[in-house]
Amino acid sequence: MENQSRRQFLKKMQQAGLAAMATTLPTASFLSSCSRKPQIHSSADSVILLWMAGGMCHTETFDPKTYTPFQTGMESKQVISTFPKVPTALDEVFFSEGLEEIGQVMDKGTLIRSYRAADLGHILHTRHQYHWHTCYEPPQSVQPPHIGAWIARELGPVNPVIPPFIDIGQRFTVGEGEELKAFHSAGFLGTEYGPFFIPDPVRGLDSVKPPKGMDLRRFESRNKLYRELVKQSPFETYGSTYQQESLIQSMERAYRLLKSPDAIAFDLHDEPQEVYDIYNTGRFGLGCLLARRLTERGARFISVTTEYEPFLGWDTHENGHTRLVDMKKQIDRPVAQLIRDLEERGLLDRTVVILASEFSRDMLMEGRPGLKVKDQVDVPDRVEKLTHYGMHRHFTDGCSILMWGGGIKAGYVHGVTADERPFKAITEPVYINQIHQTVYHALGIPPETHYEIEQRPFYTTPDGEGKVLKELLREVKG
Repeated sequence: MENQSRRQFLKKMQQAGLAAMATTLPTASFLSSCSRKPQIHSSADSVILLWMAGGMCHTETFDPKTYTPFQTGMESKQVISTFPKVPTALDEVFFSEGLEEIGQVMDKGTLIRSYRAADLGHILHTRHQYHWHTCYEPPQSVQPPHIGAWIARELGPVNPVIPPFIDIGQRFTVGEGEELKAFHSAGFLGTEYGPFFIPDPVRGLDSVKPPKGMDLRRFESRNKLYRELVKQSPFETYGSTYQQESLIQSMERAYRLLKSPDAIAFDLHDEPQEVYDIYNTGRFGLGCLLARRLTERGARFISVTTEYEPFLGWDTHENGHTRLVDMKKQIDRPVAQLIRDLEERGLLDRTVVILASEFSRDMLMEGRPGLKVKDQVDVPDRVEKLTHYGMHRHFTDGCSILMWGGGIKAGYVHGVTADERPFKAITEPVYINQIHQTVYHALGIPPETHYEIEQRPFYTTPDGEGKVLKELLREVKG
């Protein structure tokens, strides 16, 4: 009797949770201009986003300037690049020391040096990350989909068993976790197109197994109950049929993966030890290895992040030089190996790989010239100790993005930043709606793709105004 009462209580709680979820989902009316199949020529089938969370300083990474060795007592305004330059595979193109391996695969990709982050007022990492991943400035009355969700919805899965949108490396138990959740979402497109989360790539296989203590039979029972609850009131009252089916499909896809031999793709222990060791620079490096394995099995969009946690990783408000030594060790070898492995397996030609960050950094400037915003850290006038040596403030007027594969030009450099402070983009500026539309174009997703939400059209880029950066694309023969 007691067990029966407990089940009834749990069932009511689940119903209440579904009702609450239903009230947050807008109704989407799909217009005839939308299609699950590409309507234009495509040069790519999948995307891997390598996300440098926290603000990767361009003059300390892929756009180095004059090297300023550390000296106690020197003026902060003297500090430019705290690492010397190193050669890349491209003549007269240099990276910052510690990025030698990535530099050696730039003959296979494009380097953008003139990305400009948006003016969003007081600079907050999660606001700019929201904007980068959705192409929409927060806040919005309707939750815009993450770029991975758009791609999952428009193209569907390559392999019906593998989730079309996979996010590797980001936990939501860290600082600003709720803000991060805001854009890790399919928004109005529905739950089935949202990200499949793998916080720790080493435990990727655990993500596709029933919870500890639950056998497959019990999981099947839960799945059946879930389907019944979704179709019951109050969800039936507040949620559309589309939303109900999306919730069911998300569970069905997880269930298919659970029983599929393709689940082995999530097990890094299946990889030869020598390969595992090349990638093993930490969670990010192993995330790159998992991304390669999942791309081989038919993942459509994969994000691998260094993980955003305030004042850690690339968020170098202090001790920037020392921290960047470590960050470069985390990314240099695995990113280069990922590009080489994809090419060796014949996958790079149809996979767009992007390495990007929400904005850059500078010792002196917060914001951009002519639009300086409130300083969020006190930088001393003089560098008295090593913790002062690095790029501390947020800078939005000159950022680097790297791209490879999927129709992107090989050995191409786009844009130039100033050699003297402020190190802003001075030629061929690039904006986020152009990056998104270029990726959609490569995948064959038409620029007019949109849905009608709350009786207004909602495009992949705001008002459908994003333009393809044709300068970044290879000429298609035939």
